[in-house]
Amino acid sequence: MTSKPGSASPTGAPATSRSTVSDVAGSGAPGDVYRFTTAERWVHRCTSTLMLTAIASAAFLYVPELAEMVGRRLLLVTVHEWSGILLPVPLALGLFFKGVRADLTELNRFGPQDKGWVWRAIRRGTGFAGPAGKFNAGQKLYAAVIAGLVVVMVGTGLMMWFTSLAPLNLRTGASYVHDWLALVIGILVIGHIRMAVRDPESRHGMRTGRVSRTWARREHPLWEAELPKREPED
Repeated sequence: MTSKPGSASPTGAPATSRSTVSDVAGSGAPGDVYRFTTAERWVHRCTSTLMLTAIASAAFLYVPELAEMVGRRLLLVTVHEWSGILLPVPLALGLFFKGVRADLTELNRFGPQDKGWVWRAIRRGTGFAGPAGKFNAGQKLYAAVIAGLVVVMVGTGLMMWFTSLAPLNLRTGASYVHDWLALVIGILVIGHIRMAVRDPESRHGMRTGRVSRTWARREHPLWEAELPKREPED
């Protein structure tokens, strides 16, 4: 969960950036611009912590060799259940902040620049995939898929946790879906982390909220071209 939304309108006409940014002296290094507000960064941190905790506890529950290393299965089950059920909470709280709502709007908007972006990125690398707004098409797809999977995982998890919610045949199906989707989420998250490791500037932006204008112009030129000269609001 490193960068975020495109800033072109669905018709292809430039849209006013919905994210608050800054390029003022004294705010970080000279030439830095604001990418994420404090609220956005905390939503990302809390969500990623819960996600990694759920994935790690699931691995220790389902892989016998790992389970033997811990042994305290009841504790692992409790940690897994609560980290999973709390996953939507950071984003739900983040909806009270304008920056978070703006990013969600951007993530849900696919513009002409996103068409074919993922395919070009797979074939030639993200540097040759074409211009992107604040979030490229790959980040938008990742966010959409993860959001959908989390909803399904929470639903199936509740059916397995509270056995009175559904009959045995539905709980059996829920368990099957839950296990396989957990594997899919694990693969997607590993891929997301791999992309973040390869882009130190993106990680810096998520930690501090600021990135260099040079990086913004190179990786997200449509967003960089529309940066207003004002301070972010959390």
